[in-house]
Amino acid sequence: MTSHATGAPVDDRALWDRASGGDEAAFSELFERHAEAVWNHAYRLTGSWAGAEDLTSTTFLTAWRRRADVTLVRDSALPWLYTVAGNAARDEYRGARRRLRLLRKIPDPPVVSDHADAVAERLDGEQRLREVVDAVRTLPKSQRDVVELCLLGDVSVADAAALLTVAEVTVRAHLSRARARLRTLLEEK
Repeated sequence: MTSHATGAPVDDRALWDRASGGDEAAFSELFERHAEAVWNHAYRLTGSWAGAEDLTSTTFLTAWRRRADVTLVRDSALPWLYTVAGNAARDEYRGARRRLRLLRKIPDPPVVSDHADAVAERLDGEQRLREVVDAVRTLPKSQRDVVELCLLGDVSVADAAALLTVAEVTVRAHLSRARARLRTLLEEK
């Protein structure tokens, strides 16, 4: 921006004085004049293009909000803008560190199984049990009795032999034949 009377560029002091009175065009001129330098400074502070963009925006937003309270150094806005950018970068860094410390204190959420998986497993298990029970029903009575006691009822071979009034070796033989028959029947399905 140049002075209309002399044609000389208007200094930051004159632009800032007009901006502090609400002149948006004067503030826009200050922004155009210093945005690249502030962005470069912000990039050096953050090492990130996106971080520099955010920091530059924060710096000029702060400048607009505080435009009436600012004291310029040697009539240049740049030192004050650099100071604002540095303070904002430190605030963001401290905030990020606090958030990280807080996140480390939060326990990992418990693993919750999907209800649909549990239902599907239960249905599959019920279907499989029905298949086993149907297959057991096809066994000869002596094998079926032993399977129902020992495999389905979890009764020991000795107790099953006593209940059925047969020798333990007979119970083991019936179990062996029944397992082979069940394996064949269930593999066919």
